[in-house]
Amino acid sequence: MDISFIITIFLIGFVGSFISGMLGIGGAIINFPMLLYIPALLGVAHFTANEVSGITAIQVFFSTIGGVWVYRKSGFLNKTLIAYMGISILIGSFIGGLGSTHMPETGINIVYGVLALLAVIMMFVPRKGIDDIPLEQVKLNKFLAAFFAFMVGIGAGIVGAGGAFLLVPIMLTVLKIPTRMTIASSLAITLISSIGAVSGKLSTGQVSLLPSLIMVGASLIASPIGANTGKLVNTKVLQMIMGLLILATAVKTWMEIL
Repeated sequence: MDISFIITIFLIGFVGSFISGMLGIGGAIINFPMLLYIPALLGVAHFTANEVSGITAIQVFFSTIGGVWVYRKSGFLNKTLIAYMGISILIGSFIGGLGSTHMPETGINIVYGVLALLAVIMMFVPRKGIDDIPLEQVKLNKFLAAFFAFMVGIGAGIVGAGGAFLLVPIMLTVLKIPTRMTIASSLAITLISSIGAVSGKLSTGQVSLLPSLIMVGASLIASPIGANTGKLVNTKVLQMIMGLLILATAVKTWMEIL
C-alpha cells in the first residue's frame, strides 16, 4: 500500500468523522459512498460494497466514541432514550450484520438507498417548537423509540452503518426530541448499535484490516473536533446540513443503482 492510499483513506475518514461528531451521526452515510467511489476513481484501491460496509462499521464505532466523550458532561445525553433505543438497535444491527453476508452487492446498495430516501423525507418535515422544550420536560414514547430503533438496526447492520442518519430524523420528527439532545443521544445510541454491526462483520470476515485502522486514526482525531463545532452551530443550520447531506447521498446512490 502506498502513501496515496493511506492519505486518501485518512481524508475520507477525517471528513466523515468530523461530520459525524457535528451532526450526531456515525459517519457511514458519508464514508460508505466515498469509500466505494473515491479510491477507485483515483486508482488507489477498489473496494466491494461488502468490504466498504465492514470498514465503515469499524469507523462508526470509533467516531461515535469520540463524539460521546465530548458530550459526556453537557446534559444533552438522555439516558432513558439511549437505553431503550440503544438496546433495540443493537439487537437489530447484529441481525442485519449477520444477514448481510448472504446479500449481493446490489442488494446492499438498494437497502442503503431506501434508508437514505426515508431519512430525506423525514428531515424535511416541518418541526416547530421542539428546541424550545426544556431538557427536563422532554417526554419519551418508549415503545415507539424501541420499535423504530430495532427496525433501523436491521437495515443499518446490513450496510455497516450505525443507523444515526435515520435515527436523527425519527428522533426529531416522530419522537419530538430537541435537536442538541438528539445529536448527543444519537451518538451514544449509534455507539451501542455499532457494536452489533462490528460483531456481525468481524464474525463473517468482512473487515479489511489496514483501511479500517487508518479510518480509526482519522475518527479519533476528527470526531471530537466535529462535536465541539456542533455545539457552536445554530440548531436549524445543523438540521439543514443534515437534510442536504442525506439528500445528496440518496440521489447519488439511486443514480448508481438505476
